[in-house]
Amino acid sequence: MNVGRRGFLRTAGLAALGAGVVGLAREASGQDVTAPVVPTEAGIPWDISKGRPPAAERKFSSHIVEQYIVAIQKRIGDPALAALFANCYPNTLDTTVEPGTFDGKPDTAVVTGDIAAMWLRDSSAQVWPYLPLAAKAPALRQLLEGIIRRQTRCILIDPYANAFMANLSAPPLPWSREDKTEMKQGVGERKWELDSLCYPIRLAHGYWKQTGDTAPFDAQWHDAMKLVVETMRVQQRKHGEGPYHFQRTSDIPTETLPNKGYGSPVRPVGLIASGFRNSDDACTFPFHVASNLFAVASLRQLAAMSHAVLDDDTLANGANSLADEVARAARQYGVAATSQGSIWAYEVDGYGSQLLMDDAGVPSLLGLPYLESSPDAALYARTRAFCWSERNPWFFKGTAGEGIGGPHEGKDMIWPMSQIIYAMTSTQPVEIRHALTMLKASAAGFGFIHESYYKDDPKKFTRPWFAWANTLFGELVGKLAAARPELLKV
Repeated sequence: MNVGRRGFLRTAGLAALGAGVVGLAREASGQDVTAPVVPTEAGIPWDISKGRPPAAERKFSSHIVEQYIVAIQKRIGDPALAALFANCYPNTLDTTVEPGTFDGKPDTAVVTGDIAAMWLRDSSAQVWPYLPLAAKAPALRQLLEGIIRRQTRCILIDPYANAFMANLSAPPLPWSREDKTEMKQGVGERKWELDSLCYPIRLAHGYWKQTGDTAPFDAQWHDAMKLVVETMRVQQRKHGEGPYHFQRTSDIPTETLPNKGYGSPVRPVGLIASGFRNSDDACTFPFHVASNLFAVASLRQLAAMSHAVLDDDTLANGANSLADEVARAARQYGVAATSQGSIWAYEVDGYGSQLLMDDAGVPSLLGLPYLESSPDAALYARTRAFCWSERNPWFFKGTAGEGIGGPHEGKDMIWPMSQIIYAMTSTQPVEIRHALTMLKASAAGFGFIHESYYKDDPKKFTRPWFAWANTLFGELVGKLAAARPELLKV
C-alpha cells in the first residue's frame, strides 16, 4: 500500500520524535559542493529540544538576520514569545536551505523540513519573510537568487509537478514511484496544484521590488514564465481535459484523482482547474477559488515584470488578459449565496456545484488579503466570518484553542498556520492577541510551531519540524513588532 506523504510523516516522522530527538551527523566527505546535502526524510538533523541548531551547524548565517532577530526581540514584552520568535524566524535559513551553484550561477534548494524535497509553494513561502532584509545583505540576496533560479529549472522540467528532489538526479519520493502519471527526472511528486505556479511569481516579484536586482530574470526565466501562462490556459480546459492526469494506489481517497486521473468534470467558464489543493489533497471540484484569485494577482505581477524587466509586451498582455478572464469568472461562478450573505466558495465546477468550507493551507479563503488576492472587502469580511466559525466544517474549537484544519490531518486537528493567518489578516487587537496566546500555547513548550495539534491537547501534534509554519510565525511577529508592539505583551 502506498501511504503517501501524510502516512510517511505520521509513521516515520513521529516515530523519530518518539524515539528521542537527536542531532544527526552531516556527512563531510565526498560531497559535490554544487549538490545540496539534505537531511534524511525521517530525521531531524539537530537537537530540536535545545532550540536553534548551534551556530556552526546552521545551513546559512547572516549578521543582518541576527541583528534583525535581536532588534525585534527587544520590542516583545513577553519573554516566552520572544524566545519562540528567535527559534522560528530563522528556521528556514538554519535548517532547510542548501546553497550551491549551477552553470556558474547561484542555485539553492530549500527542503520543507522533514522531507528531502523542494515544494515550489513551500520554498517560496519559507523565504518570503527574508526579502525585506535582502537589499542590505548581499549573501542573503545571492541565496534568494539561487532559489529563483532553481525554481525556474524545476518549472521547465515539469510545470505540473508540485515537488522536486533537492538533488535533481535522485529518484522520486518513495510514495510517488508507482504513481500513474508522466514522471520526469528530478520530480519528487507530480500533483498539479495551481498555486505551485503562483508562488514562484510572487517570490520573483517580491525579490525584484525589494532589491531591484534583475539577474535571475534571464532567458531561462522568460521561458519558464511563458510556460506558466501556457499551462494555466491549458487548464482552463476549453479544449478538453489537457495532458495532465494522476492516479495513485492508496486507501486515502484524497491521494488520487477520479475520472481516470483527470479529476471531476468541469464546465469551461474561464477559471483554471487544479487537480489538488495546496494541502496536496485532491480537489472535490477542480476550480479552487482561492488559488484562482491568487493566480489573478500573480499574473498581474508577471505582467508588470514582463513590461519592465523582460521587455515582452506580448507576454505581459497575455498575462493581463488571462487575469481579467479569471477574475470575471471568479465573480460569476465562485461566489455562493448563504443565509448570512454572499461569500466566496471554496471550490466550484462551473456547473453550479459549490463546496463551502476553508482549509488551513495558504492560499485559503481566510488568507486572501495576505496574498493580495481579495478584490472585494465586504465579500471577504463575510467569507472570513464564515471561515472562522462552526459553519466551516473544518473549523475546530477545543480546550487548547480554536482554528481551521482540513482533510489532510482530519477531524479536530487545528493548524497553527490558520491562527497565524487569522492574526495576519486581522485589524482587531482582540483577535490578534487571542491568536498569539493560542500560538504560544500550541508550541507546548517545544519551542517551534507544528503542522497541526489536537484541539484539546497541544502535546498531540504532527510534524515537529515544519519550516513554513515556523517562518510564517516569525513574519507575523516581526510585522507586529514593527507596527503594533503593544500587541506582543500577551
